[in-house]
Amino acid sequence: MRRLLLLLLGLLLLQQGRCFEFVIDGEWEEERSDLRDHRERHKRAILTSEEQEDFEAVRGDDITVKSYKVESRITSRFSHTTVRSSVVNSGSKSQSIGFNVQIPKRAFITNFTMNVNGIIFVGSVKEKTVARNLYAQARARGKAAGIVRANSQDMETFKTEVHVPPGSNIEFELHYQEMMHRKLGSYEHSLYLQPGRLVPQFQVDVYIFEPKGIATVQAVNSLGDQFEGLIKVTSSKDKAHIVFKPNLQQQRKCDNCTDSAIDGALMVKYDVTRESNAGELQVSDGHFVHFFAPSNLSPLPKNIVFVIDVSGSMWGVKMKQTVAAMQAILEDLTIDDHFNIIDFNHNVRCWREDLVPGSSIQVADAKKYIEDIKPNGGTNINEALMRAVQTLVKASNQGLIDARSVSMIILVSDGDPTVGEIKLSTIQKNLKRAMKEEFSLFSLGIGFDVDYDFLERIAMENRGMAQRIYANHDAAEQIRAFYSQVSSPLLRRITIQFPDDTVSDVTRSSFDKYFGGSELVVAGKVLPSESNTLTSFTTAFAARLDLTLETEGDFAELDTELAKQQHSFTGFARQMWAYITVKQLIADRSLAPTAAKKRKITQKIMALAVEHQFVTPLTALLVESEDGSERLLADSPRDPKQGCCSGGDGSPPKGPSLLTYSPPPWVQMTTIAPPKEAVKGTVELSLPPTRVILVDNDPHFIVHLPRGNMDVCFNIDSAPGHILNLVSDSGTGLVVNGQLVGSKQPVKSKLSTYFGAISVYYQPDGVGVTVGTDSIAFTDGRNNHSFSWGATAGITQDGVRISIVKNSHVSVFINNDVEVMVLLHRVWKKNPVNVDFLGVYIPNDNRYSPLVHGLIGQFSREPEVSVYDVHEGVDPLKKEATMEVKGNKLLVTRGWQKDYRRDERRGSSVYCWFIHNSGKGFIDGHYTDYIVPNLNSSLQTR
Repeated sequence: MRRLLLLLLGLLLLQQGRCFEFVIDGEWEEERSDLRDHRERHKRAILTSEEQEDFEAVRGDDITVKSYKVESRITSRFSHTTVRSSVVNSGSKSQSIGFNVQIPKRAFITNFTMNVNGIIFVGSVKEKTVARNLYAQARARGKAAGIVRANSQDMETFKTEVHVPPGSNIEFELHYQEMMHRKLGSYEHSLYLQPGRLVPQFQVDVYIFEPKGIATVQAVNSLGDQFEGLIKVTSSKDKAHIVFKPNLQQQRKCDNCTDSAIDGALMVKYDVTRESNAGELQVSDGHFVHFFAPSNLSPLPKNIVFVIDVSGSMWGVKMKQTVAAMQAILEDLTIDDHFNIIDFNHNVRCWREDLVPGSSIQVADAKKYIEDIKPNGGTNINEALMRAVQTLVKASNQGLIDARSVSMIILVSDGDPTVGEIKLSTIQKNLKRAMKEEFSLFSLGIGFDVDYDFLERIAMENRGMAQRIYANHDAAEQIRAFYSQVSSPLLRRITIQFPDDTVSDVTRSSFDKYFGGSELVVAGKVLPSESNTLTSFTTAFAARLDLTLETEGDFAELDTELAKQQHSFTGFARQMWAYITVKQLIADRSLAPTAAKKRKITQKIMALAVEHQFVTPLTALLVESEDGSERLLADSPRDPKQGCCSGGDGSPPKGPSLLTYSPPPWVQMTTIAPPKEAVKGTVELSLPPTRVILVDNDPHFIVHLPRGNMDVCFNIDSAPGHILNLVSDSGTGLVVNGQLVGSKQPVKSKLSTYFGAISVYYQPDGVGVTVGTDSIAFTDGRNNHSFSWGATAGITQDGVRISIVKNSHVSVFINNDVEVMVLLHRVWKKNPVNVDFLGVYIPNDNRYSPLVHGLIGQFSREPEVSVYDVHEGVDPLKKEATMEVKGNKLLVTRGWQKDYRRDERRGSSVYCWFIHNSGKGFIDGHYTDYIVPNLNSSLQTR
C-alpha cells in the first residue's frame, strides 16, 4: 500500500509539472560578430576532463539499471543506432535520474522517447522556432524539461534528467543516424560505452549488411584486456554481426568489486568488396546512392606548402608534437613531390624562396630546419597564408607545377590572429581572392584556444577540410593520421553524371580531387522510367590518364534483397540522400555570401530536416507526453562540425557550370556514350572490323588472307607459362605477346593450353597494357594503374586509348594506327577441367612498319598461297588438299574454328584450311622461335 501511495504521489507530481529540471545547452540561431569574444564562442559546450571522467550513461544516487542495450544496423554504409535503458528508482526518496549518451559528431539524432511510470513521451523534429514556442508555452505552465547536447573530443553528449518518486520505472530510448565515412581504407563505427555501474542485461549488437559483400571486418577493443574474447564477430559474404554481452561477473573491475570495468569505445572497422574502379550504384526506395572509391591507381604528384604556427602559445608539448609529426610527414615525400615550409609568429619566414623537389637532401635539410624552431611572439595568420599562396602561384606561373598534380596548403595553428590583419572575415576574403581554383587549403587547429569554426570555414571555402587536434601526448599521431588522409591523391576533376530525365535532386556530383582510401558519394532521387536499370558515367583525370567509367544499378534487385534481411535498414537510401543533402546545405549556409541566400538555404534545411526527422542546428526535437502537457526540447549545438559525406576533399558544392567535365571526344569511339546521349538499355559492343587475324580457344590461330579470299588455321601446341610473340614491330616500337596457361587437368592424356594474359607494349611512350582474366593493368613506366572487368571504362594517355566493356572485351588503340581486341572467356568456377582464358583479335588493316614480324605480324605481308588437289579426307566431313606457300607443299584439311566476337558463348564458325604441326611451313621458322622471356619482350631477329 505504501508503494502504491508513493507511485500515485509521483504521478500527481508529474501532472503538476514539478518532475523536470530545465537544462539547456547550445545557442540560438543568431548572427555572430567578429568582435565577439573568440574564446567564449569556441569553448562553448566542450566537456572538461573532469566531466569526461565523471560521465555515466545512467546517473542517480540510488538506482537500479535493469538493462542497457545498444543496437546499430548498418546497411550500405548508413547506420541507424538505438540506445535503450531501463531504470528503477530504488531509493526511498524522489530524485533526478539522468540518461546520457555520447554520439558521433556527424550523426543526427532522429528520435528520443521516455516511458515514465506509464506516461510516454514521444519525440518529433520541428523547426527550431516552432519547437521553442511550444516548449516555452509548457515552461510557462511549469511543465517543461530540457536536454543538453555538448561537444567532447570526438563525440557529442546527449543528456536528459527526469525527477521521479521512489519505485518509479523509467525507460529511455534514443535513436540517431549517421553515414559511415571511409578513411585510410576502412569505415569506422564507434559506440561509446560507460554505464557507470553493473547492469544485469548489458548487450551491444552491430549488424552490417553490404549488398556487394564485406571484404574485411574487425572489432577494435579499447575497453580493456579483460574483455578480450568477449566481443564476438561473425560474418558471411555480405553480412556481419558483432555482439558484446558480458554478464555481471565479467563486468566487474575485480572479482569482489561493485564497480563496472566497461569504460571506453567499441569500434567496428570494415571495408566492402569492390568489383571495379567504376564504383557501386545502388537503387532502393526510389532513391540511388553511388559509391566511388577506386584503387590500384598511381598517386598524383603533390605540391605542398606547410604553414606552421610558431607563436609563443605553441611552446612545449604542442611544438614538440608538431615537430615529431612533421619529421614523419617529410619522410613520406617523394622526388615527384614539391614542397616548402613557412613558419610564422608576428613575423613570417620561408624555409626556401620557391618550391623544391622532395629529394632526400631537401627533406633532410627541412627536418633540421623544423627541429631548430623556437616558438615565441604573436600570430600573423593572414600574411603567412598570403605568402603560401604566392609560393604556389609563382611555381604555377613558371610552369614548375605539373598540370595534373595536386597543390595544397596545410596550416597548423593553435590560436587566433593577434598581429597584422586580425579581422577573421577580412582574412577569409583575402584568402578566397588569392587562391587559384586548383589550390586547396587544409587546416589543423591545435587545442581549444583556436577559433576552429574559422579554420573550418576557410578550408571548406578553398576545397579542403579541417580537423581539430587535441593537445595531448598523441597530438603527433593525430597530425600524421590527418596527413595520411590527404597524402595520396589519385584523381582530379571527378564528375559523376547520369542520363537526362533519369534522376533528380542529385547531391554534389563534381569533386576537385579524390584521395586514396576515402570514398566519394553521390545520391539522388530516381525518376519513373521504363528501364529496369540506372546508369552512371564517371569522368576523371589520373596520373597522365583520362578516365571514363560506367556502372549500372538495378531498380528492384536491392529492395528484394533487403526484404529478406532481418536486421537491415530498409530506408537507408532515402535517409542517406537526405543526410548528404542536409550536410551539404549546412556547409553552403556557412559560406552564403548574402543574407537572402542564407535564408533560402535555411528554409531548405529546415524542410528536409523536419521531413526526415533530423535534429540539426536549425531544428529541435520536441519530446511530448501523449496529451501534449509535458514537453522536452532537444537542441543541437549551434555550429556542429561541418564536412559532408564525400570523403574526397571536403570542399563545398560548386555550381554545375564550374566543374562539369564532358567525356573526351574519343569516348564515342568506345562503348560509352556521353550522359546526354546515353540510351537506356544495354550497351552496344564496339567490335573490330570484320576481317581480322585472331587467336582464340586453345589456342587456335585464324589468319585471314584478303587477296586470296581465304582463311588459314593452325594451332600452337606449346607449354603453360610460355610467352608467344604475336606482333613485334621494331619500326614502330609495338609488341604484342600472349602467355599460356594450362587447363586444370589433362583430357585423354593431353593438357590444353590457352592465353591467360595478353600484353600490348608501345615502346616510344613506355606504355604497357596487360590484360588478364582477373584485371587489366596499365603502366607508363612511372605510374601503375589497375582496372577490373567489372565495369565499362575508357582510358586515354597521349596516343594510347583503352576501351573496357564490362565482362566482355578490351580494345587497345595505338595512335589510331593499331587496334588489338582481347576477348574474355569465363567458365564455371567449379569446372573440373577448363579455366578462364582470353582471345585476341587483330584487324588486317592495322598499319605497321615494314619490319613487323611475329606469329600474327608476319601476315601483314600476305604470302602467295595456292590450294589444289582437293579430295575426300579420312573424315568424310573434312576435305583434304595440298597447299603451296613460302616454297612449301603442305597437306591441309578443310575444317572450321570459332570467332567469338558477336556470340561470346557459342561463337560463329569460320571455315578455313587447317595446317598441322603447329603451323609448320606456313609460319616463318618453327613456333619455338616465337617464345620470348617476358610479356614486354620483342622478338629477336636471327
